[in-house]
Amino acid sequence: MKQEASRLLYFLLLFGLVGWLFDHPGWALSLGFLTYTVLHLRQLEKLYRWLREGSDDDIPEATGLWGEVFQNIYKLQRDERRSRDNLIGIIERARSSVSSLREAVVLVDGNGNLEWWNPAAERILGLQSPTDLGQPVTNLVRDPVFIRYFEQGPHDVPLQLPSAIHPAHHLQFSVNRFGSNDRLMIVEDITRLHNLEEMRKDFVANVSHELRTPLTVLSGYLETMLSMEEETPSRWKRALQQMDAQAGRMTSLVNDLLLLSRLENDSLKQEPRIVNVPAMLQQLKNEAIAYGLEKHQRVILECDDSLRLVGLEDDLRSAFSNLVTNAVKYTQAHGEIQMRWWAENGFVFFSVKDDGIGIDARHIPRLTERFYRADAARSTATGGTGLGLAIVKHVLLEHKARLDIRSTLGKGSTFTCVFPGSLAAH
Repeated sequence: MKQEASRLLYFLLLFGLVGWLFDHPGWALSLGFLTYTVLHLRQLEKLYRWLREGSDDDIPEATGLWGEVFQNIYKLQRDERRSRDNLIGIIERARSSVSSLREAVVLVDGNGNLEWWNPAAERILGLQSPTDLGQPVTNLVRDPVFIRYFEQGPHDVPLQLPSAIHPAHHLQFSVNRFGSNDRLMIVEDITRLHNLEEMRKDFVANVSHELRTPLTVLSGYLETMLSMEEETPSRWKRALQQMDAQAGRMTSLVNDLLLLSRLENDSLKQEPRIVNVPAMLQQLKNEAIAYGLEKHQRVILECDDSLRLVGLEDDLRSAFSNLVTNAVKYTQAHGEIQMRWWAENGFVFFSVKDDGIGIDARHIPRLTERFYRADAARSTATGGTGLGLAIVKHVLLEHKARLDIRSTLGKGSTFTCVFPGSLAAH
């Protein structure tokens, strides 16, 4: 910039000197400034034509400031072209990678219209290009459950539905939001996994039903033999008592397996209704006191007596009972168990807190798995089946609720059921 100012000064001095020789310095300076301006306008016109034509040829010839301008613009254009070509290459590689996936990948814009999809989407969802491009995705996947899931969520849990174009197939939908409410939808054919899960459910249900009858017969005979104290040899009493205890434990396991099978079978669910939870909890408190009578435990119930819940009463009783029973089992003699039922910040809560043995933090993420035991020896001693928290998890899932577990080893545990406020009733 200083160089250009010097050039202007020299230019004006030259014209001023010529004007002074001819006795018209003012006119000469004006003519010099005008000439300098015209030269710059010509360079500006040259820049305009170069940019308008978008030529990749060599930069126009120029000197001084304009030469630097042309050189810098050329470098910027060259870097921009390289970045654009690199970005296009990345996009093409990403599209090629996504196109090779077996899962359907669908890009939906902020208005819910189809923007792009990979070949697997045409096979799995029946999308047709270019006919369906720009069409609302809810016009092509018309299942009301999918429409509600796509528009309202929650999207943190995938949705599983039968396929509309292949009735024997089952699909899993996942929706991820990004940008200005754009959505990336991933659809996977989970027919094989679904069939395996159905086989597992049927196997567990059938085996549990088949075991119930012989267990009933066996328990009946054992009870009869144990009641005949005078006729039963003393050396057999201990064996019969152990057999009766194990038969009772097996019966509890079968009952829990049947309950889990019923919870997993949507067709057998009852209609939700308003449940008098305070009355239910009072009964559970009395049962807890009776169950842990020998331990002389203190059971406290803090309850909002006006708060009801819309749900399935039998299932809620099973879930709450499991939490309370666990607290009684794993709390030492003269310990304290606190039951609480309340509403706060748009949610409804039920918690069971104890000052018992507690749970190591590494076990907490897996506690709701079937048959998982944090301490197998202690669980066996207390007669647990390992299915209680799995039942709690399924009951909460069918009520759109979740289980929060907090525990410190040696200091006790708190299990909290968190229900959406929409289920509250008074």
